[in-house]
Amino acid sequence: MKIKQLVNRILPSKKWKIMAIIISGITVGSLALLLHMMKMHTYLGDEPSACVNCHIMAPYYATWFHGSHARSTTCNDCHVPQDNLIKKWAFKGTDGLKHAAAFISFSEPQVIRAHDGSSNVIMNNCIRCHEQLNTEFVSAGRINYMMAKAGEGKACWDCHRETGHGMGNSLSSTPNALVPYPDSPVPAWLQKVTKLKKSN
Repeated sequence: MKIKQLVNRILPSKKWKIMAIIISGITVGSLALLLHMMKMHTYLGDEPSACVNCHIMAPYYATWFHGSHARSTTCNDCHVPQDNLIKKWAFKGTDGLKHAAAFISFSEPQVIRAHDGSSNVIMNNCIRCHEQLNTEFVSAGRINYMMAKAGEGKACWDCHRETGHGMGNSLSSTPNALVPYPDSPVPAWLQKVTKLKKSN
């Protein structure tokens, strides 16, 4: 069956076709606006300030920024697999969807902790970056996160608690932290209109 015949069967009249075009336009436009307001394009790179698109991440950004890792790493260097691009983007996408779902449903905890999948990635990246230290001087690089969880050794952060973000990160632990909050997604013309209404 040809596509034209299929369309004529589903949408028999001109009125239905026009309605379908209007609904499709509204749907695509709404989706594009949503992606713009969520600043989805910022997540395609490795810029750490993209993490602060969600206000809950402000203390994590601030403690990373003032720590030793800020000089040589980004968020993705530690929190995303570095094995290959497919694994990196798959993990980044699924983890981002989990974060978005928690943020939209207001179910994010006051203090965020890494789940097992993230912890495994983080420890693998610790070992990868500090490979010489971990394999020549200490035995930590010879175990992985699952072994540490099973009690066959320690995870990197069992000893290096303050590394990366420090302890007890919450919105109240860094109340005056200056972080690069993103610009408002509200267009300038709409901001002017709302300011005029407030002043009247």
